[in-house]
Amino acid sequence: MLILALDTAQADCAACLFDSESGVELSRNVETIGKGHAERLMAVIDTTLQDAGRAPAGFDRVAVNIGPGSFTGIRVGVSAARAFALATKAECVGVSALASIAFQAQAFAGGHAVLATIDARRGEAYAQVFAADGTALTAPAAYAYEALDGLMRDYQAVAFGSGAVAAGLETGADVVQADIESIARLGVEALPGAPVSPLYLRAPDAKPQTGFAVARR
Repeated sequence: MLILALDTAQADCAACLFDSESGVELSRNVETIGKGHAERLMAVIDTTLQDAGRAPAGFDRVAVNIGPGSFTGIRVGVSAARAFALATKAECVGVSALASIAFQAQAFAGGHAVLATIDARRGEAYAQVFAADGTALTAPAAYAYEALDGLMRDYQAVAFGSGAVAAGLETGADVVQADIESIARLGVEALPGAPVSPLYLRAPDAKPQTGFAVARR
């Protein structure tokens, strides 16, 4: 099975084509842009498919990073994944960024549980604890930086990710964010059929302006 993996939930605008039978990443294209994912994603996907010598519909499944992460970026990726799946009749699955970080961290956790984190700024981090075999032990949630240390101790977990770095915790290894190949590999195991929806753990920073609203008659 060929997996087209997409990630616009982070600073990177990334895509890769992964062959699940051989376990080999055939091609990847990653641009660290911070913002503007909607403008770059199609070109990133096109380059990825061309580098692998594949047609625009040359894949069986689309796996997308559903967050948590950038509110706008997540919407871009999920919308694109749904559209590609609909147009090509491919399966579409969502992969959590926190699950991806935990997946990458397993090799460095020494058999301990993993506390996967993403810096949410404003003194908070998105976090989730996973057992050594990747099973989720907690639900994903937003935590104050100072609460992460207690979460680590409660589960005897090793911390990974940008949230742990921002909170000043000792981390297990240089696993700071989800890698596009981990999105693809977890996408192989995901069960298709369920709706692919963004994983938002708090409201967006941008709020509609109500002070200048004109009353309806």
